Amino acid sequence: MPILGMKGRARFLAAVLFATALIAPAGAQQEISVDGSTGTAPLVGALGKAFAAKSNVAVAVGKGLGTKARFEALSAGSIDIAMASHGLNVAQVTGMGMTVHRIAMTPVVFAVHDSVDVTSLTEAQVCAIYSGGVRNWKELGAADLAVVPLARPDSEVDAEVVRGAIACFKDLQLPDSVRILARAGDMAKALAETAGGVGMTSATVVGQSSGKIKAVALGGVTASEGNVVGGNYRLTRDAFLVTRNAPSSAVKAFIEFVSGSEGAAVIKANGAIAAK
Repeated sequence: MPILGMKGRARFLAAVLFATALIAPAGAQQEISVDGSTGTAPLVGALGKAFAAKSNVAVAVGKGLGTKARFEALSAGSIDIAMASHGLNVAQVTGMGMTVHRIAMTPVVFAVHDSVDVTSLTEAQVCAIYSGGVRNWKELGAADLAVVPLARPDSEVDAEVVRGAIACFKDLQLPDSVRILARAGDMAKALAETAGGVGMTSATVVGQSSGKIKAVALGGVTASEGNVVGGNYRLTRDAFLVTRNAPSSAVKAFIEFVSGSEGAAVIKANGAIAAK
């Protein structure tokens, strides 16, 4: 390679800088990787979109990771934030060198497809539906339409909350007629597309359904903020974001957004209650 003079070196350096600018333009969008609880994902997805709209940071929400896998991924740096929900062992997680941020309390609701003209169910009626005792909505005073019961696996948060809060559901053995849906997204899709469908999901999923899914009151009690905060509505679960103890500046900014007034507004608009 020939030795370059001063002008040659200057031209060469300028060319390198120009090529670098083409490859990595200034102001390129950053990305935060988030994964974990699928039940928390719809709320975090909404928060991520709102945050991206006011910053140069995209929030990519994964398809879901189990409890062990999400914290291993966070520790290894494969993700920037882990999502968690009901039953999180905060002491254990903080002992792993991570910080837990409680961001919201989310109502778990029984929701129906828009074709079902029912606004409230008693606990006994819910158990009758899921035991196979009620097979048509007309038995509950609604239109003649087959009941299609949908549930989450017992290991998932929504099912845990329901079994823990509704006495007759605690030891109920679900018959084969109940469709078990592994992910929150599967439940949302099935409820939106299945005439006569009823299932357990979050108020956030209902709020994001564009009217295709309706939450029903439980024993006449709706999942309103006042009823949740006052303890009158008992089916609730917490939503957490977990970070490493020394997160990046982008992650810090996202957590600050979620924890502030703008984040609280997004959380409320998506059917949840911001943590105090």
